[in-house]
Amino acid sequence: MVGMARSSEHTKAAILAAARERFGADGFHGATIRAIAADARIDPSMVMRYFGSKDQLFAAAALYDLQFPDVTALDRAQLGAGLVSHFFDRWEGDDALKVLLRSSATNQDAARRMHQIFAEQLQPLVATITADSPGVRAGLIATQILGLALCRYVLRLPPIATFTRDDIVSLIGPTIQRYLDAPVHLDAETAPPQAKRPPLRSQRRGQRPQKRRLPH
Repeated sequence: MVGMARSSEHTKAAILAAARERFGADGFHGATIRAIAADARIDPSMVMRYFGSKDQLFAAAALYDLQFPDVTALDRAQLGAGLVSHFFDRWEGDDALKVLLRSSATNQDAARRMHQIFAEQLQPLVATITADSPGVRAGLIATQILGLALCRYVLRLPPIATFTRDDIVSLIGPTIQRYLDAPVHLDAETAPPQAKRPPLRSQRRGQRPQKRRLPH
């Protein structure tokens, strides 16, 4: 069983390596399953066995750069609108992100890739804006951006699918801005551990702290 598992991992890795090269050279539409299988020296049916479809293979293999601008050069009060505008341009101009979004709902490799993209690119960006709970804030921003993209490009939900760029920026921008600026309050179970308070002065001296009397 161990040998079979290793063989499967090796085959999968070979397919992903070949797919990255082929997608990089020919693009999504130009690359074919047969060409990728030939590069990996396996039967095309093996590609379908491990990844199910060309979309899911592309989502698992392709490299994505969200190409964030230098946020330090932007007005702090306009960061929310700026990020929404940037994401809108990326979604509108890159079919690869749409393929990844569609595939991540049903394919674990694509879902991991989506997670990786936002963890490695969005969270560090938020950390340059604020040191207060950047992971939480990045996660909240992702709910808006991915939810918007899902409704607009996959479900084509009206009226979201027909909103103009200005509509989306004006409606979603303030929410993203709030996620960047508003205080983060979490329940005790999910909040990071707090530093212990130093002991009272009387306790440091070995004295018992005085009890306050409740008013009658």
